[in-house]
Amino acid sequence: MNKLKILNDPIYGFITIPNSLIFDLIQHKYFQRLRRITQMGLSYLVYPGAHHTRFHHAIGCMHLMQQAVNVLRFKGVSISDDEENALYIAILLHDIGHGPFSHAMEHSIVNNVSHEEISLLFMERLNEEFNGTLTLAIAVFKGEYHRNFLCQLISGQLDMDRADYLKRDSFYTGVAEGNINSERLITMLNVVDDELVVEEKGIYSVEKFIVARRLMYWQVYLHKTSLVAEQLLIRVLKRAKELHENGHKLYASKALVYFLDTKITKTNFTTETLDIFARLDDYDIISAMKQWQYEDDFVLRNLCEMIINRNLLKIKLKKKPAKINNLENHMQALMQTYNITSYEAAYFVFTGSISNQAYQLKHKGINILYKNGKIEDIVKASDHLNLKTLSKPVTKYYICFPKAGIK
Repeated sequence: MNKLKILNDPIYGFITIPNSLIFDLIQHKYFQRLRRITQMGLSYLVYPGAHHTRFHHAIGCMHLMQQAVNVLRFKGVSISDDEENALYIAILLHDIGHGPFSHAMEHSIVNNVSHEEISLLFMERLNEEFNGTLTLAIAVFKGEYHRNFLCQLISGQLDMDRADYLKRDSFYTGVAEGNINSERLITMLNVVDDELVVEEKGIYSVEKFIVARRLMYWQVYLHKTSLVAEQLLIRVLKRAKELHENGHKLYASKALVYFLDTKITKTNFTTETLDIFARLDDYDIISAMKQWQYEDDFVLRNLCEMIINRNLLKIKLKKKPAKINNLENHMQALMQTYNITSYEAAYFVFTGSISNQAYQLKHKGINILYKNGKIEDIVKASDHLNLKTLSKPVTKYYICFPKAGIK
């Protein structure tokens, strides 16, 4: 069987699968599941084109990593064949632990188990299946490999993950502000003292990258409609789990029922749990919500109907936390109109906060390499007035409450 396939990607054109091991990993059912996990959760309720998947993103990241390896080798950086393969595997599988709609399950029916931790469990399981060939990739993914720049290519402030998702999400949403020049950024990469640096000529591309990241977060990832939709989905899953715990059994796929019935934490995330998790995707949740919108339970029925028919809660963003009186007024109105308890009303009236920090100064930053050998952080190197400001977190507060027309 020809395992050196070529894929046609709308962003980069033709992408080549570098070897048979990568092909076999892509063909594995764990990875194929990513075709059924939306890259941007419920953002398609705002941007209709945002239906691309984690599969698209992972393949794109691998392609950019191939370019990065070629550029660094051309500049005399030593990368062995084993290290090259480890980079491809680590970046290909970096998001394999995402659940349905990407982040919603982490905050609802799986208790405090991050997608990164589940990705690692998948990688360790695949390592057993593939006779230890993923061992080096796992070390790089965990940031434990002795050559630090390899780890930075997987997870850093200018890694292949961000280089792909900004460009890809910009393309599929139609938000031009996020369209970074990822190829130019990669061409300017180099390594000094085991640290990833960007050559001086790439400074403006880095500036654009940081500004694009900020704009994409406010305009897309933290868009208020996407935000309220995700909060509703989290509450749908929490309510479904509550009902199950109280003996009210709901229609759902076997995999989803398992997570509704079982309290899952880091300590009991077993091999069996991982196999069942691997059977979950967006379609389990969508088909369940289509059924649950006709349930007798007031909370579950209305939450599902809101998402299915895009009849979402009203959301207001403010610079300061919402006043308690404002929250209580909405709660009381809902309780009186529908004769529900304050506990039930709290599913529809709530507050929270969001934060955006385009660049983190305290973490290992993006370093600029000058022609004279001097190395400087991008914030100091740049004459862009806003970069220092962009390195400070900006927090906004929101309040959500129903529009008229709850059933």
